[in-house]
Amino acid sequence: MATEIGRLGVWAALDALPAPEAAAFAKRVEAWGYSALWTPEAVGRDPFSLIGYLAAQTESLVLATGIANIYARDPMTMKSVLKTLGELAPGRFVLGLGVSHEHLVKRVRGHDYTKPLSTMRAYLDALDGALYMGAEPAEEAPIVLAALRDKMLGLAATRTRGAHPYLTPAAHTARAREVMGPDAWICPEQMVLLETDPEKARPVARAHLKVYIGLPNYQNNLKQFGFTDADFADGGSDALVDGVVAWGDIDSIRARIQAHWDAGADHVCIQAFRADGKPTPDEGLLESLAPNG
Repeated sequence: MATEIGRLGVWAALDALPAPEAAAFAKRVEAWGYSALWTPEAVGRDPFSLIGYLAAQTESLVLATGIANIYARDPMTMKSVLKTLGELAPGRFVLGLGVSHEHLVKRVRGHDYTKPLSTMRAYLDALDGALYMGAEPAEEAPIVLAALRDKMLGLAATRTRGAHPYLTPAAHTARAREVMGPDAWICPEQMVLLETDPEKARPVARAHLKVYIGLPNYQNNLKQFGFTDADFADGGSDALVDGVVAWGDIDSIRARIQAHWDAGADHVCIQAFRADGKPTPDEGLLESLAPNG
């Protein structure tokens, strides 16, 4: 059963929700007609245990990591995960892999952080050759890479099913399609916020962006699209906030999603911020944007 990623998914960190509530949320995402639910890995739950649990609670929803940290598991363990969830949730699992960030790898996990591209290439080589003697899935689950710059995008296109860019404007999607060619999946994440007042929307967006905009990989990527060092100072310029967070009314948000599709995205996964700033997804916004809405 080949995995179909679909056109529109949800990206949500679920660590703040008790497991039964996370399952209930996944069921609502599925009922709204979204094709996939992406969940990250940072310093909370093991994402693969959660995906196995959510798969048992849903029927057709594709479950993806956005992303799983390659420093957290050796290639043999990751191959076991890939095969096991590919078998247990046929056609419903996408393994998103990434090199994460130096501060998380070095200071939090205690590993050496090495050159991202060569490290990922070596990891994929080892993953291909890793020993696995369990039951084989009927179809191999697809892998996508957290990719931003051209070389990682190229690696994603040649070695995996595609790319899962994070914190990117539609201009990046267009660039990714140019680099990756017509066949690779491009599955960008898009932050969305239902708030039409800029004096209210931008502070909420800045609070969510705070953890990201100081990181070199995001900065270097966004500088390709006209942003400068000044845009990353003092919590982020208005232009930066407006460029990566789709805030406004429903039609404005839909237009930003459409911009990614028009630029060549196969699938867009939306991360719905709440206007009150609380960390759980804005379910009202997700329902309004839903394919079945």
